[in-house]
Amino acid sequence: MAEKDFRVEKDSLGELHVPADALYGVQTERAVENFPVSGLRPWRAFVWSIALIKRAAAEVNYDLGLFNDREVDGKKFTARQLSDAISKAAQEVMDGKWDSEFVVDPFQAGAGTSHNMNANEVIANRATQILGGGLGRYYVHPNDHVNMAQSTNDTIPASIRLGALWRLDELLASLKGLQSALEAKAREFDDIVKSGRTHLQDAVPVRLGQEFGAYAKAVSRESERIARSAEGLRRLGIGGTAVGSGLNAHPEYHKRMIKKLSELTGLKLYESDNLFESMQSMADATDFSASIRTLALTLIRIANDFRLLASGPSTGLDEIRLPAVQPGSSIMPGKVNPVMAEMLDMAMFHVIGCDTAIGMAVQAGQLELNVMMPIIAHNLFEMMQVTIGAVNAFTERAVKGLTANREKAEGWLSKNAIVVTALNPVIGYSQGAALVKEALAKNASIRELAVEKAKTGALKHRDEDRPVTVDEINAALSDLRKLTEGGIAGGSAGG
Repeated sequence: MAEKDFRVEKDSLGELHVPADALYGVQTERAVENFPVSGLRPWRAFVWSIALIKRAAAEVNYDLGLFNDREVDGKKFTARQLSDAISKAAQEVMDGKWDSEFVVDPFQAGAGTSHNMNANEVIANRATQILGGGLGRYYVHPNDHVNMAQSTNDTIPASIRLGALWRLDELLASLKGLQSALEAKAREFDDIVKSGRTHLQDAVPVRLGQEFGAYAKAVSRESERIARSAEGLRRLGIGGTAVGSGLNAHPEYHKRMIKKLSELTGLKLYESDNLFESMQSMADATDFSASIRTLALTLIRIANDFRLLASGPSTGLDEIRLPAVQPGSSIMPGKVNPVMAEMLDMAMFHVIGCDTAIGMAVQAGQLELNVMMPIIAHNLFEMMQVTIGAVNAFTERAVKGLTANREKAEGWLSKNAIVVTALNPVIGYSQGAALVKEALAKNASIRELAVEKAKTGALKHRDEDRPVTVDEINAALSDLRKLTEGGIAGGSAGG
C-alpha cells in the first residue's frame, strides 16, 4: 500500500493504517481486520437507526448545555457549531449517503461496539469535513462528542428497536397487499364448489372462495400479531449508558431523548420504566422475531396448499393454475413449476432460521448486558427484509394472476363419496358408511346410488323403520353449494 493510500490513526492500542479516503477511523479498521467472517455488511435499518440516535443525542446534549467551545489546529468552534455539524453529518448517514462506509461484519464482538464506533467515526469525520477539516483531524471527536452520554450498551438495543419500527409499516403493508389479493380471489372464486379435504382425503364440499377467504384471514391475523408484538419495541432504554445507571448522562437525558427521537421519526416511543431491565433483556426483540416466525409458518402452509392445489396438471389436483413466470425444466419441454410458492417456502425457512439464531442469542446475555446483540440485529433486520421481499413477489407474481380450474374442481367433487355426510341426519352414520363403500366399489356417485336404493326402499330413516324417499335424497344432495353453508341438509332429521 502506497503511503498516499492511507493515513495513520492512533487509539489506545497504538497506531494503525486507515484508507486515506475513508470516513471511518482506526477502531473501525481494527474491527475490519479482526472480523473477516462473512463478507456481509450491516442492514440499512441498522445504519439508519444508529445515526438517528447520534443526531438526537447531539441536539439533546446541546440543549442541556453539555457541549463546550473547542479549539483544534488553531481553529475555534462554538458548541453550537459542533452540535450542528454532528446533526448534519448524522442526517446524511440516515439518508443513505454514506452506506459504503459501514464496513464491519455483522459477526463481531463487544455487543456492537464496532458498529457503534463505525458510526461515531463516520459521523465525526464527516462533521469535521463540514467544519472545514480533513479526515482524521477530528475537529469533532468520535467518543467525546458523537458518543456523548452514550454507551454501546444502550445505543445498540435502542438502535435495534428503532430499526425494526422503521420498517414495521413496510412489513405490514406487504401483508396487507397479500391479504387484499387473497380476498379478491375469494370473491372471484366464491361460486366454485369443490371437494374439501382433511388428512389429504376427500371431505365434505367447500367453496374455493371459502378456502381463499381463510387464507386472507390467516394473513390478517398474522399482521395483528406482528403489530401487537411491535408495541414492546417502542420502550427504549437509551440513557442507561453502560449498565443501566445512566452514568455520564444528564438526569434529563433519557426523557429528552425519547421526546427528540419521537419528533425526528414520528414514531410512538415510550420511556423505559427500568433502565437496568432494558439493558439486560432482549426479550422484546425475540417476541417480535417470534411473531414473524409465526407468520412464516402460516405462509409456508399457504404456499404448500398452492403447490398442492396446482399439482399436475394432468396427474394432480389441478384446481388452480398459477401464472407461468418461467420455464420449469432444463430437460422437460413445456413444464411449468410453482416457482413463486417454492420461493416463498425457502424464504420462510430462512426466516425461521433467523428467529432461531435470535432466540439463542437472546438467552445468552449475562448480568447487565447481552453481548450477542450484533447477531440479533442482523437477523432481525434480515428476516424483515426477506419477508417483505418474498411476500411482495409472491403477491404480484403468483396470487394476483392465478386462475381457478372450475371444470377440474367440480369434476373431483362429482366423484367424492363423502358428500354422503349430508345424508347423516336422514339415514344415519352406518348406512352412510355402507353407501360410501359400495359407491367406491362400483365407481358410482353417492347421489345415483342413494336414489337407486331409495326407489327400492332399501334405505331407512336412522331412527325409525320408514323408507327414505327419492325427494329426501334430492333435497339433501341436489344443490351441493348448500352443503358449504352449514345447517342440516334436507331439513330436519325426521324428514
